[in-house]
Amino acid sequence: MEMDAPCSELAGSGARPILVCVTGATGYIASWLVGSLIRRGYDVHATTRDAGKASWLVSALGGYKSRVKIFEADLNKDGSFDEAVKNCQFVLHVAASMQFDISAQENIEEQVKTRILEPALRGAINVLQACARAGSVKRVVFTSSISTITGKDDAGDWRSIIDESSSESITRVWKMKPKGWVYVISKLLTEEKAFQFAKEKGIDLVSIIPPTVAGPFLTPSLPASLRVLLSPITGDPQFYPILASVNSRLGSIPLVHIEDICNAHIFLMEQAEAEGRYICSAGSCSIPELTDLLSSNYPTFSSKIFDENCCKTRYPVVSSKKLTDLGFKFKYGASDIIQQSVACSVEDGFLR
Repeated sequence: MEMDAPCSELAGSGARPILVCVTGATGYIASWLVGSLIRRGYDVHATTRDAGKASWLVSALGGYKSRVKIFEADLNKDGSFDEAVKNCQFVLHVAASMQFDISAQENIEEQVKTRILEPALRGAINVLQACARAGSVKRVVFTSSISTITGKDDAGDWRSIIDESSSESITRVWKMKPKGWVYVISKLLTEEKAFQFAKEKGIDLVSIIPPTVAGPFLTPSLPASLRVLLSPITGDPQFYPILASVNSRLGSIPLVHIEDICNAHIFLMEQAEAEGRYICSAGSCSIPELTDLLSSNYPTFSSKIFDENCCKTRYPVVSSKKLTDLGFKFKYGASDIIQQSVACSVEDGFLR
């Protein structure tokens, strides 16, 4: 899928384009974000672990490809991001491991610490150190995850409103080890460490908290978040438990369209008064509501295979009020997101 035609005014018309670094540029959100920035008139330094595998991204950008420069950078190598961040005014740190679980049978917690958590923390610090050294970076936007948020309070009761303060407990995740717990711990710790380091170094950092991101995609294969969303149709034994885990933690499946999450990244990058964390969710579905929407857009799938009484209770509201109060507006709702996700997955051949 090729990027659309220009959809907004060029940033700094008549002046030298502002330079933005996007990490993890071959991922789902980051690849779309690169295109969104370029269409707005920004120039982009895009990082990836293997520049040779980024050719599809350059092709997808079509006539805009002259505005992006690809840099090889490894989160686990000190100084790896220095060249990519050099002269950039903004850094959008999207790169992250998408490892949900670990197969180790023994010393699992120690293996998670050494194989996943320590590299993840080191990666976040490497990017921020590059920002500190560059001297040109005005703001860093850190991509967090809804996995850092819970719908239940300390007593285990449902909250009425879920907002940025509704953080998951690292201690509880370590103890309970729910599905996808490795990813949850990784995101909790890296965001916490990023804010701590940024404060120490005087770096202006805000974080954005995406829920399940869906809609069109540029990546060569279907993104993991779409596989999670479509897992009621596919019955995927790896991804459906993740969907169920999100539902059990939040009481629903919060959603955002890929275009909206990228626009929100840029919005928070540009808004000088932005600070702290921002949930970016356009709306939520219970699993029965989700399966009904899926079956209406993909008639060969029947939602009747799911218990009609499942999750019918009223669920907490996942609030993006902090973001919308700042002036952000969502373009797509849940039904649009589901419809486009199914259509793109059929077009791609993932769904028949």
